[in-house]
Amino acid sequence: MGIVKALEMDGLDCRVLFKQLGLDYAALSDPDARFAQDSMTRLWQRAVELSGNPAIGLNMGKVVRPASFHVAGYALMSSNTLAEGFMRLVRYQRIIAESADLSFRLLPEGYALILTVHGDHLPPTRQSAEASLASALALCGWLTGRTLQPRKVMLQGDQPADLAPYKQAFHAPMEFNAPYDALIFEQADMDAPLPTANEAMALLHDRFAGEYLARFSESRVTHKARQVLCRLLPQGEPKREVVAQTLHLSQRTLQRRLQEEGTSFQTLLDDTRRELAEQYLAQPSMTLLEIAYLLGFADPSNFFRAFRRWFDVTPGEYRVRLLQASTVSGAKTPECTEQTR
Repeated sequence: MGIVKALEMDGLDCRVLFKQLGLDYAALSDPDARFAQDSMTRLWQRAVELSGNPAIGLNMGKVVRPASFHVAGYALMSSNTLAEGFMRLVRYQRIIAESADLSFRLLPEGYALILTVHGDHLPPTRQSAEASLASALALCGWLTGRTLQPRKVMLQGDQPADLAPYKQAFHAPMEFNAPYDALIFEQADMDAPLPTANEAMALLHDRFAGEYLARFSESRVTHKARQVLCRLLPQGEPKREVVAQTLHLSQRTLQRRLQEEGTSFQTLLDDTRRELAEQYLAQPSMTLLEIAYLLGFADPSNFFRAFRRWFDVTPGEYRVRLLQASTVSGAKTPECTEQTR
């Protein structure tokens, strides 16, 4: 629920916001639930629009706790040093999020925690990376009991007009338009003993995290197949054999695993197209023809037929309803904001 607290700090009503974007608010309380990166991108974009605060991602650093990272956070907390803890965080990162990669390495200028956020179709927002780095640094402070000052913070985004929130969040020199997003730490800070260290607990949490990761990886073929479909759809309708090959599975195994999870390849393809169609129609700049091709329909008429089957209206009529709903909710936003402050 960390992101909810972070957005509410700027007066946003997250239940309303999630509903507007077609996201399942209840899924936030399910540790196994995952949101597609494009959904998070739209969430951050809308949050910036409503709050007027492009640095809203930094709020994550004010609300994070080890529990925010599930069992991976506890494994980090019981590590001997932050260096050891961050290596654990890299190892178990998939438990926290599947749309980002972490690496932790010793460079000539110090230890570097490097973050890469992967978008599906939409490029990820700077808020995603800034929220993650602010969270990581805040976690360092929580574990060490003191304000940790990185040697440098590297962000791929442009330098913002207002640097004050960044200085407050990071307490360090900032490098914008950087080649990657990263925190650079002093080696001594990373190698200092942690007051929360507990080797026996660390081994126990390692076991739990390893079991969770294995279970999660094995049981979420639907999620992985959906990600592959999202990448392949703009190239035309994906074939089951291509998706299976990408996941290093036989077609028969893919179909069996999907059935075990209560779906089938054709149902998953249909559901993925429907969800993406809703997202794309919310982008006024995208034409219906572009959307049809992005969803893998060689013939736009097939897209129109499928859409009417999904929603019982045409794509054009659906977009008009979306715009009307957005206008109404936009008019109510100041009132909602006032109530949540």
